[in-house]
Amino acid sequence: MKCYLIILCFLSCFVLTTGQDFAPPQLSEIPKQSQILIAGEDLVHFGDVIDVDIVGGFEFDWRGKLNAEGFLDGLDSYSDPIYGLCRSENQIASDITKVMGKILREPKVVVRIIDRSNRAVVRMDGAVRTATRFRVQRTVYLRELLVMAGGLTDGASGGITIFRPGNLSCTPTDVPVIVADSKPTPSLDNGSQTINIKISELLSGKTSANPQIFSGDMITVTRALPIYVIGAVNNPKPIYSRDRMTVSRIVASAGGLTKDAEGNKVTIFRRDGVNVSSIEADLIKIKSGETNDEVLRPFDIIEVASKGGGARKYPPVFANDENRDRSKQEMPLRIVD
Repeated sequence: MKCYLIILCFLSCFVLTTGQDFAPPQLSEIPKQSQILIAGEDLVHFGDVIDVDIVGGFEFDWRGKLNAEGFLDGLDSYSDPIYGLCRSENQIASDITKVMGKILREPKVVVRIIDRSNRAVVRMDGAVRTATRFRVQRTVYLRELLVMAGGLTDGASGGITIFRPGNLSCTPTDVPVIVADSKPTPSLDNGSQTINIKISELLSGKTSANPQIFSGDMITVTRALPIYVIGAVNNPKPIYSRDRMTVSRIVASAGGLTKDAEGNKVTIFRRDGVNVSSIEADLIKIKSGETNDEVLRPFDIIEVASKGGGARKYPPVFANDENRDRSKQEMPLRIVD
């Protein structure tokens, strides 16, 4: 009777073991400590080349990448599917050991990531001196990458957006990212996240405004919208509007009036859809408080008339040469190691 019970228990355990499904684990089920390793170095990413060595022979060895679903692509058909995305070498080796145990006696499995060069790159664009792609191979933070990209331009609006696609960086997306003086950023349905950073907080040294950057992150330094100042000013140029701008303030920002300027003849060209309107302003009356100082909008064109000059009938057209030049070439690639 005792032998019968022992045999029955053994068969029950065998059925439970062999009938186990190897479903993809949820990212939240992966130990948090494994998810936050240095740039995910010890976790398998899309693009990695993985080597599986069954010690003592070579007929069951395998080398390859992950398929689109995150499984080891092309592992011999005798094996149950092995999920590898965002899992460590030891976790994958443990699963393969269970599978190979059906046909081999006490197999020893060694799994290694032998090539990490095809992981997703970090892309930084927007109001930086040099839009750049980074291949991250060590721990790196936002401030360091900004320096590598040449720093911020005058056109930075004051905000930085980091879009983090799901499953590319192997970071825990079930934990909201909290940025200083802001609300937690919710995860999207596909596990992606959007993180908003204030440049003022980053420059002031707040740790929460300098997050770690992972493979696949897309960083955009938001550009401020320009207001154009032309005509009889000392430094005609586009001025990027971050705060409330008025006619008198923006003329002062452009170096003030020239000697031949007519301060009482300032024209504001404003586009509203397909319609263009013109607003007359008088800096002399604004200074004396006789009239209100017009609040400007992005893309307004302010023209200060000069003595002897005629009134412009149509507003000038400005071309954005910076965007045009960047669109012709791919971003340079830098290795962060």
